Amino acid sequence: MTGAAQAAGREVLGSFWRGSVAWNEPLAKWTTLRVGGPALALVEPESLDQVHQLLAGWQASGLPWLVIGGGSNLLVSDRGFPGLVLVLGRKFGGIHAGGADPEGRMLVEVAAGCRLARLVNWCQAQGLSGLEFAAGIPGSVGGAVIMNAGAWGGEIKDVLTALQGLLAGEVVEWSRRKLVFSYRSWQGPPGVVVLGATFALNVGNSEQIRQVCQGHIRARRSKQPRGAASAGSFFKNPPGDYAGRLIEACGLKGLTVGGARVSEIHANFLVNTGGATAADFLGLMRLVKRRVKEEFGVRLVPEVKIVGGGDELNEG
Repeated sequence: MTGAAQAAGREVLGSFWRGSVAWNEPLAKWTTLRVGGPALALVEPESLDQVHQLLAGWQASGLPWLVIGGGSNLLVSDRGFPGLVLVLGRKFGGIHAGGADPEGRMLVEVAAGCRLARLVNWCQAQGLSGLEFAAGIPGSVGGAVIMNAGAWGGEIKDVLTALQGLLAGEVVEWSRRKLVFSYRSWQGPPGVVVLGATFALNVGNSEQIRQVCQGHIRARRSKQPRGAASAGSFFKNPPGDYAGRLIEACGLKGLTVGGARVSEIHANFLVNTGGATAADFLGLMRLVKRRVKEEFGVRLVPEVKIVGGGDELNEG
């Protein structure tokens, strides 16, 4: 990141912001892959008013910005991110029980920074069923909505009833019928910041819900790598097939580029064996994509979001 860019960023942020700022903050600390260069500036806002203030002031400069939560499904360039990163953390982690909808389901309002694991545990304790499929999925509620996270035949869209977001400086709420989801994606308007979601859940038995959640977690632990940094499933499953099956069928388990490796346990997990760089993951990704395309004629699409600066981010 050039000295001119740093100077411009400091001037812009200093013109309207008096809160704490982490300058040149390594984003490897904020992502589950544990790779990524520095952000020009990183701020953890403590309120919606601060999010308003930061985005309004920064966007006027024309410089790039990024909002993250748990940092899963995110691959940041080794060059870092040449702009402002907002982290929606604990201050945006609230869970509030509402009333019932016309179908008798309980409405639960959740802030975007709430960890998905915390929400699943809360629902279990309250005897609310519908999010069991999310047990063991990493990341925040905001990220889960944007990615339409899912497993075991369930997806976020199935239980979502409303979404709150910040768009063009205004807080907007969309009902579920106005939201368009697809596999691991939400077709939201450009520039929207997800602030929270409302879920409609069925009243159930806490113990039964706990057993289902524990079963999903055990299954994940038996089939997915543990103890190594990863972003979860790296590629989207192609229609009618599984990315992991295709990668394994190509004999790519254990394939390594630098510190990045195709997991020997689950072929759709690319893991950081220690000291990996974003370039390592991008190189490994390209090799895997090329081999699967040559062998099966299938073009794998990354599930992870690739961000930052530099030509190296081209997927190939």
